[in-house]
Amino acid sequence: MQTLLLTGFEPFLKFKENPTGSTVEYFDGKEIGGFHIVGRVYPVEFRTLGAEAKADIEEYAPDAVINLGLAGGRHTIDIERIAINCMDGRPDNTEFEPDGEKIEEGGPDGLFSTLPIKRLESALKSAAVPARISNSAGTYLCNMLMYTTLYLLKTQQKDVKAGFIHVPAHHEIGSELNIPSWSQQDINNAVEHIIKNIK
Repeated sequence: MQTLLLTGFEPFLKFKENPTGSTVEYFDGKEIGGFHIVGRVYPVEFRTLGAEAKADIEEYAPDAVINLGLAGGRHTIDIERIAINCMDGRPDNTEFEPDGEKIEEGGPDGLFSTLPIKRLESALKSAAVPARISNSAGTYLCNMLMYTTLYLLKTQQKDVKAGFIHVPAHHEIGSELNIPSWSQQDINNAVEHIIKNIK
């Protein structure tokens, strides 16, 4: 059976919870779509994230990687098309605030997802899951993780499908911050559809 590395993040900024962490914990150890799922929840820290992601890829040698992130305020599952070689935005959980630095010196300006993004969008919509392809993963930790993952797999010439999915807030966050939200179960169901359709 193949291995799928599924990752999420801890809470950050104004978000006291993070549905991606709950999703990862739910799927960790399960077998879905021909994959044994290994779940990892990452810290929201620019200076340690890259090393943790690289260590997990080396340790688990996954056949596929799906990185998840919270996009508070969005109302759809957003399948990211591209990551850019840039760190910027608000402070992370250690108060480090990047200012446009490169993620990988000498790396390409952008790297495209190797997930079948059109097929995933179609599969989600066919299952009545609101979804779209997004052309910007931003410049925060989500973009960094997507870029770092794709860069490592590219430089090691590994034929591994990998990419990033942004999910909406769950209802606990939505009710507190008055933003669009889904149930945690609906988020989990959407991720399960994605896992089943990446081969």
